[in-house]
Amino acid sequence: MKPVVSAMNAWSCVVISLFAIVILSVLGSLFQSNHHGFTGSEGEPEDGPAVAASVFTAVVVYAGFFVFCAFQAYLHMRSNRGGAISLN
Repeated sequence: MKPVVSAMNAWSCVVISLFAIVILSVLGSLFQSNHHGFTGSEGEPEDGPAVAASVFTAVVVYAGFFVFCAFQAYLHMRSNRGGAISLN
């Protein structure tokens, strides 16, 4: 298989997706537990679990990006070594 995106784009996507998964997971868990800093005050959402469900949906989307981009980065590394089988 040949990679669809460049190596730089693949690795950038891997890093950004990893950070997004971590940060959004923390935010989603805080909304899930109705943390007082995120729910209940003026201008804040009252239904924390509903917001958490949306945030966790974004985590699933970023996990898909992470898997796709990591596979693309793997394909680039494999092609740099000379393919699946390398004769030295």
